[in-house]
Amino acid sequence: MNKNIYELLGLVVALSFILALKGLSAPKTARRGNLIGAGGATLATIVVFFAPLGVGKSHHNTILILAAIAIGVLVGVPAARKIQMTQMPQLVALFNGVGGGAAALVATAEYLNLGAGASKAEVVATVFTVIVGCTSFSGSVITFLKLQELMTTRPVVFPGGRFVIAATLAGVLGTGGWTISSGGNTPLLVMGGLALLFGVLFVLPVGGADVPIVISLLNAFTGLTVAASGYVLQSTLLIVAGTLVGASGTILTRKMAEAMGRSLFGTLFGAFTAKPQEAAGAAETRSVKSGSPDDVAILLNYAQRVVIVPGFGLAVAQAQHTVRELADMLAAKGIDVAYGIHPVAGRMPGHMNVLLAEANVPYEQLVEMDEVNPTFPQTDVVLVVGANDVVNPAAKTTPGCPIYGMPILDVSEAGNVIFLKRSMRPGFAGIENELLYDAKTTLLFGDAKDSLTKVVSALKAL
Repeated sequence: MNKNIYELLGLVVALSFILALKGLSAPKTARRGNLIGAGGATLATIVVFFAPLGVGKSHHNTILILAAIAIGVLVGVPAARKIQMTQMPQLVALFNGVGGGAAALVATAEYLNLGAGASKAEVVATVFTVIVGCTSFSGSVITFLKLQELMTTRPVVFPGGRFVIAATLAGVLGTGGWTISSGGNTPLLVMGGLALLFGVLFVLPVGGADVPIVISLLNAFTGLTVAASGYVLQSTLLIVAGTLVGASGTILTRKMAEAMGRSLFGTLFGAFTAKPQEAAGAAETRSVKSGSPDDVAILLNYAQRVVIVPGFGLAVAQAQHTVRELADMLAAKGIDVAYGIHPVAGRMPGHMNVLLAEANVPYEQLVEMDEVNPTFPQTDVVLVVGANDVVNPAAKTTPGCPIYGMPILDVSEAGNVIFLKRSMRPGFAGIENELLYDAKTTLLFGDAKDSLTKVVSALKAL
């Protein structure tokens, strides 16, 4: 392929990535943005096989590369199609980890291929890629295990943990300097192993609702590794793509940390300074007010304004279509209906937006936290469907708890609060919600979809 044509196609790919990010910034254009990005990535993959390599050079291992792509397609397409909405954050975490790990492996292979001919700049880029890529890979595996609840979702801390993390980081940086100064394969491998360990130690102290922030941070790490590996491979496409991912991931991480009401450092290492919380055993002796679907239907029927607060439980029950049906019925009765959306509701930013978009909920009804909070005093009924931590007053009243300082939806200011819950089990952060015991709160126990279906039926009968 002519070099000019190759560079022109690279520019098209870069523009498609930029347009994809622009499209993903708004729900109405997100699908188109996603398709543009996928098209750009496909074009980028194809043109690599026709890249001009110079005189006397040719592509090698083409069959193996095509076989690897085929295996990836055979695994990735069914996984992406069958994945449940509740498991989307786990899938994102794995994709992040695989991307970082792949970049580290590619940079290592290129380093070994260059041997003594590698320039200092290439060695520095390789060291950076391996460190950050390995950290991203092992850290993403831990976030996956936490979100999948294959390990505890609570922060994992141990005596002297912060010093162990600091010592491991010092070891990573030290072996990185050793690799840059002396070269050789051994220091690179030692550095990679320590970086993998650091990734695990880096994520273990993070728990509960903070895990999505770490996923976003690791996503930024992966982008940086891809950009650095692009420098090693002299690939403009990788540099552009990696820089875009790194920049967008960094911005998202900052925004999420702000939404949680704390600094990024506090999010990552706050578990080492947090005060121990007493075990929540009061739920066995304290009474709550539970109701029936008929009770809930009556409250909703005579309300003038209703705010629905969706959470992870809504996604688990796949009740988005039922909640849309309920909202449509209320709107037909002349009731003002809105959805109160917390920035980190669910397991990742935009989780609830995407979930409700599946049910064709009008985007105009989705109201962000800052806009909906002032309206709660004028709201007759708040229907909390599977959310807990994002409405928990402990974020304001209990210093030292995992969510303290996080801005919440002030549903306690509404006239009535209805909680749809499977049980009295605490939310993802693992702390009790005092709002459940408030006199204005009614609990409707059971699967959210089943409960909402019964409420819809009772509302039709009124």
